[in-house]
Amino acid sequence: MLPYFTIKCGNPGNISHFWGRDAESAIQASSQAVSQLIHCKPENIIWTSGATESNNLAIMGVIQKCLRQTPHIITQVTEHPSVLDLCRELERRGAEVTYLKVDGKGLIDVDEFKREIKQNTRLVSIMAANNEIGTLQPIAFIGKICRESGILFHCDAAQAAGKIDLDMEKVKVDLLSLSGHKMYGPKGIGALCISSKAFSKIEPIFVGGGHQRGLRPGTINVPGVVGLGEACKMATQQMTGDFQRLSYLRNRFETKITSALNEVVINSSGCSRLPHVTNISFPQIKAESLLTLLPDIGAATGSACASSRNEPSHVLRAIGLSDDLVSGSVRFSLGRELGEDDIDYAAERVISAAKRMIALVKGH
Repeated sequence: MLPYFTIKCGNPGNISHFWGRDAESAIQASSQAVSQLIHCKPENIIWTSGATESNNLAIMGVIQKCLRQTPHIITQVTEHPSVLDLCRELERRGAEVTYLKVDGKGLIDVDEFKREIKQNTRLVSIMAANNEIGTLQPIAFIGKICRESGILFHCDAAQAAGKIDLDMEKVKVDLLSLSGHKMYGPKGIGALCISSKAFSKIEPIFVGGGHQRGLRPGTINVPGVVGLGEACKMATQQMTGDFQRLSYLRNRFETKITSALNEVVINSSGCSRLPHVTNISFPQIKAESLLTLLPDIGAATGSACASSRNEPSHVLRAIGLSDDLVSGSVRFSLGRELGEDDIDYAAERVISAAKRMIALVKGH
């Protein structure tokens, strides 16, 4: 990325000189890298500031085109706030929204999904993988039903891209959202990947120029795009090995925790889930208090996007956890660079801190 901050300072929107053409070549190379990762056409990639903007462009861009017809949207209660908040806003503007419930693992009921499809259903928005508990939704089945019904399918794949194999055509996704920092790329860059048939059914949500096929005006963040492209290259090369290794390390971590603290709950355990995420509930312990005893462990009580609201996790409530378990839940995310020694150290620190807190609770 560094040269594109300094000496390679051309604007890809102006290819009348060398510097602009050089920047445009870098954009095209990154488009190819994204294309290879998720199997979409390079020319169908729209660069954004991240998955939140991509989600907004996908959902608002489709629905605002048909608001006068009272369009119907199907989503789920455990979606990212950038989807849920937008759906609530569209309801205020006249759209109809169905929020599918999930079971104790965080999975939607596919039969309920099929029953909720209506004649005016224009869009389905279901994330590939949950950002708090890691649950993988059956997006291939959802995509098949949407394609047969003539409904556009949007998938927030920010958490899944680069972690699991995603093929837009195989799973029949029409609009797919990506975020750079979720796959070791830079913050502030993302993409919306659009199927060829969906281009005629979406319109821009910003105005101010004809950039990016008229869907996203403004100068492209060239260093960010270059960084995201490189991250996609690395993910394509390492994804299979990362999946196997991180699944093993996650299981090792969970086994050590549950063996030492037999009352803890591994949320979404037993279903298909991301290899690098585990969400653990510690009964009778406040997660915030537990984390204060773990200053060298990079864990969190929920998603970064919801932390500023200071509200209980809507995901954990949706899967039916009690207030005690919700308040005692910690999300641990395993990084690509971790090894067994790191996992064992983290587990020992968590176990020691949890036992210390349990003793304090019992002492009172």
